[in-house]
Amino acid sequence: MNPPPTDTPATSQGGAPGSIAAAGPVPPTPATPPRGPDPRPADPRWARPALLALLLVTAVLYLWSLSASGYANQFYSAAVQAGSESWKAFFFGSSDAANSITVDKPPAALWPMALSVRLFGLSSWAILVPEALMGVATVGVLYAAVRRRFGAGAGLLAGGALAVTPVAALMFRFNNPDALLCLLMVCAVAAVLRALADGRTKWLVLAGVCFGLGFLTKTLQAWLILPALAVVYACCAPVALRKRFGQLLLAGLAMVVSGGWWVAIVELWPASSRPYIGGSQHNSFLELTFGYNGLGRINGNETGSVGGGGGRRGGGGWGETGITRLFSADMGGQISWLLPAALILLVVAVVVLWRARRAVAAEQAAQRAEFLAWGGALLMTFTTFSFMSGIFHQYYNIALAPYVAALVGMGATLMWRRAGRLGASVLAVTVAVTAAWSYVLLNRSPEWLPWLRWTVLVLGLAAALGLLLSLWTGAPAREQDEAPAEDGAPTTPQEPTVPHAPHAPRVPRVAGRLAVIAAGVGLATSLAGPVAYTLDTVNTPKGGSIITAGPSVQGGMGGPGGGRFPGGRMPGKWRGNTNGGTAAGAFGGAPGTGGGQAAGQTRPQAQGGRSQGRPGQASRPAFPAGPGGAALGKRAGRMGGMGGLLNGSKVSAKAEALLEKDAADYTWAAAAIGSQNAASYQLATQEPVMAIGGFNGSDPSPTLDQFKKYVADGKIHYFLAGGREGAGGREGSARAGGFGGRGGPGGGTGGSSKITSWVEKNFTKVTVGSATFYDLTARKG
Repeated sequence: MNPPPTDTPATSQGGAPGSIAAAGPVPPTPATPPRGPDPRPADPRWARPALLALLLVTAVLYLWSLSASGYANQFYSAAVQAGSESWKAFFFGSSDAANSITVDKPPAALWPMALSVRLFGLSSWAILVPEALMGVATVGVLYAAVRRRFGAGAGLLAGGALAVTPVAALMFRFNNPDALLCLLMVCAVAAVLRALADGRTKWLVLAGVCFGLGFLTKTLQAWLILPALAVVYACCAPVALRKRFGQLLLAGLAMVVSGGWWVAIVELWPASSRPYIGGSQHNSFLELTFGYNGLGRINGNETGSVGGGGGRRGGGGWGETGITRLFSADMGGQISWLLPAALILLVVAVVVLWRARRAVAAEQAAQRAEFLAWGGALLMTFTTFSFMSGIFHQYYNIALAPYVAALVGMGATLMWRRAGRLGASVLAVTVAVTAAWSYVLLNRSPEWLPWLRWTVLVLGLAAALGLLLSLWTGAPAREQDEAPAEDGAPTTPQEPTVPHAPHAPRVPRVAGRLAVIAAGVGLATSLAGPVAYTLDTVNTPKGGSIITAGPSVQGGMGGPGGGRFPGGRMPGKWRGNTNGGTAAGAFGGAPGTGGGQAAGQTRPQAQGGRSQGRPGQASRPAFPAGPGGAALGKRAGRMGGMGGLLNGSKVSAKAEALLEKDAADYTWAAAAIGSQNAASYQLATQEPVMAIGGFNGSDPSPTLDQFKKYVADGKIHYFLAGGREGAGGREGSARAGGFGGRGGPGGGTGGSSKITSWVEKNFTKVTVGSATFYDLTARKG
C-alpha cells in the first residue's frame, strides 16, 4: 500500500514566462516532512453552534439525576474514599485507607475521582461527575477526529451517535474504569490519524502515551486496538518506510514509559510495606496483568475469579461465545443498534476508496487510511469480545461505541456525497437493515413502548424506499467539496463533481428534496431505538457490579451463574442492577452482609442518615430495593453466595454507630469477607474496613496467621459475620465455601473460610438489629 501522494509544485521544462524555471535559480529550502493535502475544509457557519449544542446536550444527558445511583459500584467508590484520605492508598489504589489490599485494577481510573472527593467531599456527585465529564470530552474528541477529514456534518453525526449509544450513557454515568479507558482510546486513535495526515512523530508519541495511560486504567484491554493501528500506520503513513518504523518504536517507548513507571515502582516496593495486590494469588501486579486481567480473560483460566478456572464450553458462566455474541439478548441492546450499519459502511467505503485513481488519490487514500484505522479498532475489539471465554460483562461493550459511531458518521457522509446509484443504494440498504435490526432489539422488550418498534420499522423502510426513489426521479450528483477533480484541480462548493464523471448533471430539485427528506427520516429512525434505551438508562438508578442499559429484555443471560441454567441463561427477564437492587436474572443476597437483608437491598442508606458528618462531606444516598431479590438470594446462597460478591449491603444506623465508636483506636474499624461487603460499611462510616480476600473473597490476603497477628496487636475491632437466609445463604456462608472455600465462586485457597471459623470459635457475637458482628477484643469464656 502506497502512502498518499503529496502536493508539490510543478516546474516547466521549457522555461515559460512565469514558470519556476524562468525565474532563475531557486535558493534551497530547508527539508520539511512530507505532508498530505490539508484535510480541513472550511466549516459552515452552523458548525460551531451545532458542536456546542451537541456537547451541551451530552452534558445534560450524562449529568441528569446523576446522584440517584448513589455510590454506584461501591467497590470502586470505597477505593476512591480511601484515596481521598491517604496518598498511599491513592497511589496504589487501595480498597481502604489503612492499605490492606488494592482493587483488582491499576489505579489511574480512581485518581480523578479521588481528587474530586478531596476537593468537594465524599458524595455521589463528587465521584460520578468526573465520569460524566469524560463522556462529554470523548464526544468532543471524536467529533474533532472525524470532522478533520470528513467535515462538520460527519463529526456531528459520529459524536451524536456515540452520545446516545446506550452502553456509553450507562458507563459515563458510572464509576468503573471503562469511562476513562474509552476516552483514552479515542484520543489514541485521533492522535494516530493526525500522524497519518502529516507524518509528524509527536502525534505517534502522544498516541503511545494514551496507550500507556490506558494500561494503567484497565491493563491489557487498552492494547486490543494497538496492532491494528500500528499496521495501518506502517502501511499508510506519508513518510519513508524506514522512518515509519522508527516512529513506531518511539511511540512504543512512550507507551512503556507512561504505563510502566507505576508498575516498576509497585514491583520494586517491598511487599511488606505496601498493600496486597488484589486479584493476584501471589501479591504480584505482573501476575494480575497477565493472569486474572490478561490471558485469563481470553481463555477463561482465571485463578481466583468468580466462575473462573476455565475448561468450560464456550464462555463458561459468561454466556456462549461466537460471532453472534454481541447481538444476543443481553448484549444486543447495549451496543449493536448501529453495528450492522458500521460494518456495511466500512466494507463499502474501503472498496470504493481503494479504486481511486492517482489524480484523486491524495485525499481518498487518506480517507481510506482513516476507515482502516477505525475499522481495524472495531474488528479487533469485536472479535476479542465475541470469542473470549473469561469474565465478560455487558458494559464492556462501551469500548466498541466510539468505533461504531465514527464509522457510521464517516461512511454515511461519504455515501451521501457520492453521486449516482451507489451512494443512494448503500444508504438505502443501511437504513433498511438498521430499521429491521432495531425492530428485533425493541421486540425483545414487548411490553416496553410497543409502538416504537413498529414506528421505527415502517418509517425506516419508507426512508430506504425514498432514497431509492430519488434515483428514479433523477440521480443526485453530490460529491465531496474538498475532493479534487480528475484533472487534479480542486473543485469549489459551487461546482460539485463526481470522480471520472466531471460533467455530471446537477441534482434535480424534486429528487434532491426527496433524498434529503428520506435521509432525515432514516437518520431519525436509526437513532430512535438507542435514544429510547439511553433515556430509560438515564432515568434508572444503577448500582452494583453487573449493570446494563435499557429496559428488561427476554432471554437475557443471568451473569456469572448463566452456565448453571439451560442455555447458560437465568429464567425470566434480564435487567442489570437497578433501583438499588438486583433485578430478575441477576444474583441477590450477600454473604457476610451483616445487615441480613434480602437480595436487592444492597445500596447506601438515605441521604441525611449520618448523624455526625465530616466537614465538606455529603451524607450517603440511597434508593429502594429492586425486585426479585429474595428468591434469587436463596439461589445465590446455594451457589456459593455470590450476591455479596456483586453488590454491597444496606447498613443500618445502629450498625454504623457501633463501628464508629472508638474507631480511631483501631487501624481497621472492622473486617469483612469480600470487597463489596467491606465497601458498604466503609462508605457508611468513612472508616477503614478490611476486605478479606479482595473482590472475590478468594485472594490469600490476609492469611489466617496474619489475621491472628492483626487481632493480637489490637488493629481490628469487629468482624462482620455472614448474613441470614435470603441474604446470600445461611449464616456463615463463607465458612461453607461461599467465598474463600473450594466450592465458592473463586475456588480459592479457603483462607477466608478459615478466618471465619477461627473468629466464630473464639470471639463473642454482637447482634445489632439483623446484623451480626464479632467483637475481636472480647474472647469467649
